[in-house]
Amino acid sequence: MLQTGILNPHLLSLLARIRHTNTLVIADSMFPSWPGIETVDLSLVYGVPTVPQVLAAVLANWKCGAAWMAAEFQQHNPGDIQAEFAHAFGSAPLHFESHLTLKTRVPRAIGLIRTGERRIYTNVVLESA
Repeated sequence: MLQTGILNPHLLSLLARIRHTNTLVIADSMFPSWPGIETVDLSLVYGVPTVPQVLAAVLANWKCGAAWMAAEFQQHNPGDIQAEFAHAFGSAPLHFESHLTLKTRVPRAIGLIRTGERRIYTNVVLESA
């Protein structure tokens, strides 16, 4: 029985199937559903878990080559929230682009993880290394 790391079997299965340069979306609670993209819904209540919490769990054992967020994240979230996200990404290179451009990346993703995140423009696209 697993006792450390990610315990959710659906999430573990999804992560194990992502290969080199495949992408994964970690989305807030308000992100629209995307038919045809496997979704693991981790939302418990509004605000739980957060995107940084899920990022920390995923990136602990998953090699990220690049990450993208909406540029609007920087405009609509204060410095402490931006610092929280920067810490969660660790050394993964983070790029910002318009939220409309970010959403064009979603259909190519292998999967989507929905969180309970309530802060705006906090969706992330991760590319495996």
